[in-house]
Amino acid sequence: MKLQAHGRGHNGRKFRETCETVVVNSHGALILLKHEIDDGEMLVLTHPETMEEQECRVVYLGEPAERQRVGVEFLTPAPRFWGLDLEEGAPSGDAN
Repeated sequence: MKLQAHGRGHNGRKFRETCETVVVNSHGALILLKHEIDDGEMLVLTHPETMEEQECRVVYLGEPAERQRVGVEFLTPAPRFWGLDLEEGAPSGDAN
């Protein structure tokens, strides 16, 4: 899914870009960003259809690449943000 992300990059400058999700859940997402960003930085994601905004914090940075994998966590859970039926407490993948 494509969405808008805006915040401050590694260089301290504000940015806004269209990014893409890799994985989504009610607590956040793994997105692909072109801008370099710092761990712990705040971002605002905007859903393209509803224009709903969700504040989130960067909690994971993948290896730098053309588009870096960035894990973000919503400040408050938002299971309806993605327009999917994401039940609270539903299994999210591997059970180790």
